[in-house]
Amino acid sequence: MALIVHKYGGTSMGSTERIGNVAKRVAKWMRAGHQVVVVPSAMSGETNRLLSLAKEINADANPRELDQIASTGEQVSSGLLALALMREGVDAVSYAGWQVTVHTDSSFTKARIKSIDDKKILNDLNAGKVVVVTGFQGVDPEGNITTLGRGGSDTSAVAMAAALKADECLIYTDVDGVYTTDPRVCEDARRLDKITFEEMLEMASLGSKVLQIRSVEFAGKYKVKTRVLSSLTDPLMPLDIEMKSGTLITFEEDSTMEAAVISGIAFARDEAKITVLGVPDRPGIAYQILGPIADANVDVDMIIQNQSVDGKTDFTFTVPRAEYQKALDLLKNTVQAHIGAKEISGDPKVSKVSVVGVGMRSHVGVASKMFRTLSEEGINILMISTSEIKISVVIDEKYMELAVRALHKAFELDQK
Repeated sequence: MALIVHKYGGTSMGSTERIGNVAKRVAKWMRAGHQVVVVPSAMSGETNRLLSLAKEINADANPRELDQIASTGEQVSSGLLALALMREGVDAVSYAGWQVTVHTDSSFTKARIKSIDDKKILNDLNAGKVVVVTGFQGVDPEGNITTLGRGGSDTSAVAMAAALKADECLIYTDVDGVYTTDPRVCEDARRLDKITFEEMLEMASLGSKVLQIRSVEFAGKYKVKTRVLSSLTDPLMPLDIEMKSGTLITFEEDSTMEAAVISGIAFARDEAKITVLGVPDRPGIAYQILGPIADANVDVDMIIQNQSVDGKTDFTFTVPRAEYQKALDLLKNTVQAHIGAKEISGDPKVSKVSVVGVGMRSHVGVASKMFRTLSEEGINILMISTSEIKISVVIDEKYMELAVRALHKAFELDQK
């Protein structure tokens, strides 16, 4: 008998029929002798609907009240799932995050989990019940309901699995695993049987939307065995087949993983590039440029500072496209004159493409193959960033899909 945590996304909970299918699947695991905790998201579109109602009433809505409103979506889906399980003849009980308790900090709309009380859950499991706990939410030290930010149910599920020392955390979604790249961009994309936490963390941070990045961080930190698989398959499929389906995210690297130099290609479409030209090359200049950007809550990704010429240098960095104008205006209006920069220029239409793989540690020539492939396609590289297991380049947005397909083929990711 194993203790398994199931997480179901909004699509999986999208209708009463789909909730019924989830109940059938969970009941199958229960009848096979496993203890099961289920963490469901709100029904698809429900959180957006609730937040749009709040913004309709007050465009400058108070974050505490937004959490109070948004958290109800998961409470509804948890209650419905418990009822569906009872209809299947399974003893089930649902809890909101504040009833369990999931303790968080007080950062409304983007709270972080501090601890989870597992006593109530373990008592119910030992009594033969399936326990359904709302994802995406918790309670702060003052008793306020908090939410964890978009995709927060993934983090809730992995944190729950860590607290309960579960044997595995199954993340059911509308895709059947983690792919070498987005199948919508490259039709030769292949589902991976296994991927390391390090690789998944890079893929998540570089634009892969399969899992919320914080959930991958949590899984890696607490070594929670995590599997991504589809909830759209037959809920009554044999358990031995389901247990091996999808993609296993593991902390154990093996020789076959290293043999595949590159595991995947990630990309982020909505990037923008800003260059501060003619900056005095003196200590502290990077902080004088990026400090105000950070204070404005704008995320900075890749950074390049050119070699100094006659005491002047150029400083280039990337930001999310949605925050490009805000960052550009801030630099022009408050930073340029203060630091004595010659000019501020930018390009809001760039994309980032990255190759990721633990095999890069033991293989040479990855960078040269990547750059040669892009060169043969006539794609100019604007910026380069590397880490131990990834190489990222910034290129013109119009070449992004071509770059992904060319690199996917060059690194033979379509081959098993």
